[in-house]
Amino acid sequence: MEFIRTRIETQLMSLTGLSLGNLDLENPKGDPGLFGPESVSWQVHGDFSSMLIGGISALMLQALHPLALAGVWDHSNFREDMLGRLRRTSQFISGTTFGSRKDADWLIEKVRTIHLQVVGTAPDGRPYAASDPDLLTWVHVAEVSNFLAAHLRYRNPHLSLADQDRYYAEIAVIAERLGARDVPHSRKEMAEYLERIRPQLLCDDRSREVLRLLLNAPSPSRMAKPFGGLMMQAGIDLLPDWASDMLGVNQNPLQRQLIRASVKRSAPMLRWAMRNGSVQRAKRRMGLLT
Repeated sequence: MEFIRTRIETQLMSLTGLSLGNLDLENPKGDPGLFGPESVSWQVHGDFSSMLIGGISALMLQALHPLALAGVWDHSNFREDMLGRLRRTSQFISGTTFGSRKDADWLIEKVRTIHLQVVGTAPDGRPYAASDPDLLTWVHVAEVSNFLAAHLRYRNPHLSLADQDRYYAEIAVIAERLGARDVPHSRKEMAEYLERIRPQLLCDDRSREVLRLLLNAPSPSRMAKPFGGLMMQAGIDLLPDWASDMLGVNQNPLQRQLIRASVKRSAPMLRWAMRNGSVQRAKRRMGLLT
């Protein structure tokens, strides 16, 4: 049983930013980082399965914004290394959520510096810049709205409305420090933002290519391949209906029911296996785990 547990955890860890080896989330002792263990952000970001599903869904949603997609398309090797992009994104999220204050500051400054180099012209002739405050807000909203949606569906459907608002208010700090503006701080503001931005979204050949690459992303092992396929389908299921319609990835009610049941069956085993994830390491830093 111990061998199985370790094997599963090794496979899971290979998908995360921790596999890049740049962060020590267990030190310095007692440093709460930007949020601390009492935050809602630690709750929402602490579950591997729901975060992976939310992250996949966020990438699909982000691909509907032509300017945001142009920056990634022109300045990233995601088409050759989708897994690497997922790991780098995971490192930023886990480091800013669970890392020490110093590590969180380092990651934010690193990304700000990278963004300054990402400029160009989209296929429709419009200029883009990754440091554009409005684009930063869009990327943030696509991520955190899906993280919370996945958490509510697969981890804690009873998270109070007040705590859901608190999550958005807490995590907005990251986007604002990156340079975003008018970042939603509540469920109401999030819904209003998504309604406002929909006319700017578009599904084109590039959007469909991102979807294809995601659905065909390589697994770290043959054992992980069925799990990866399930996570991809769960990510599609998590999308708002209007986004599913735009991407042409509609699922019927029976498919959705089977996907959700399968995730809920597999998630407890993954939680059992994961002993050295970001939240566990951060809790050891805070003296909450041995």
